[in-house]
Amino acid sequence: MSAVRLTDEQLKAYEGRSTSAAGVGKDPVNEPMIRHWCEAVGDTNPAYQGPDAIAPPTMLQAWTMGGLSGHTDRSGAYDELSGLLDSAGYTSIVATDCEQEYLRPLRPGDRITFDAVIESVSERKTTKLGTGYFITTRMDIHADGERAGTHRFRVLKYAPAVRTREADARTRSRPPETAERPQASQQPQAPEQPRARRPRPVINRDNAGFWEGVRGHRLLIQRCTGCRTLRFPWLPGCNACGSAEWETVEASGAGTVFSYVVMHHPPFPAFTASEHDTAAPRPQANAPRPHAGALGPAPDAPAPDAPAPDGPTPYAVGLIELAEGVRIVSNVIGVPYDKVRIGMPVRLEFLRVDEELELPVFRAAEGGEG
Repeated sequence: MSAVRLTDEQLKAYEGRSTSAAGVGKDPVNEPMIRHWCEAVGDTNPAYQGPDAIAPPTMLQAWTMGGLSGHTDRSGAYDELSGLLDSAGYTSIVATDCEQEYLRPLRPGDRITFDAVIESVSERKTTKLGTGYFITTRMDIHADGERAGTHRFRVLKYAPAVRTREADARTRSRPPETAERPQASQQPQAPEQPRARRPRPVINRDNAGFWEGVRGHRLLIQRCTGCRTLRFPWLPGCNACGSAEWETVEASGAGTVFSYVVMHHPPFPAFTASEHDTAAPRPQANAPRPHAGALGPAPDAPAPDAPAPDGPTPYAVGLIELAEGVRIVSNVIGVPYDKVRIGMPVRLEFLRVDEELELPVFRAAEGGEG
């Protein structure tokens, strides 16, 4: 179905409509959640510990979340808007960005309330993903009745762009039709569908050195030259002392599974195993380093003579604690996804997922299956 252009009046009518009024956080600000958050992201700032601890500012939205059971006090305005866009052909959605403003620190014991509105709906925009509308919601968050911060979240509701490049190439490569119908054995075969490609990383001046290391099959960690603190992922400055000066340390490749999740749904064809997937162990010192590519989720690779799976299969995504003490999100391969265990020893490898793309993954050490 072709997408229908909606009028400004149809969409602007939703601006300012409440999506949640006088919402209440399910838990007060509390030390266990602060500790879990800091452990997960590796933030050791002393401001988040002790009797005068505050919550990390980036936890602002966490105190408003409804969990698996959700909130029961939401209005239907957002669902109405989403349904209108769906019916007009804008059936896909992607989160694009969020903004947070912090007005006062949150401390254990603070009771959280919030109000949310549809702040704006853009004019129709054309992007590489397709044509659609940006929807921005704004949440005003209060602690014990005092304004504590603002959280804005923006999504794009769009109609996916029709990709015709491959179809055009196939059309140009077909032989001209002849008046004589070919025999059954000569019937042209249906063209093979191109394999879905994984998203490419966004490389900028802050992380270019990391990707340069990946291209050489090296997993590089930043180290502050002021306080010698290691940090990962890469940041423009040290989160321990604030210094902007740093150097790199190459990871040994050893690690353990600190935590993990198993991805079941939704299935993405680009993240399924195929005959292209071949894992290469981390090269020894002075060994030639083949070209590497970008980082992304990856399933286990089948044996060279094993057939590719018929459909998407679950795969394990782990939070890997490296021997150096920092953590990285990557895939655990070498064992079935349901055999991954916390504490399992793993070893760095590089997995090729297509003709251009390689990424670092972690193979369960022999005998480490749980």
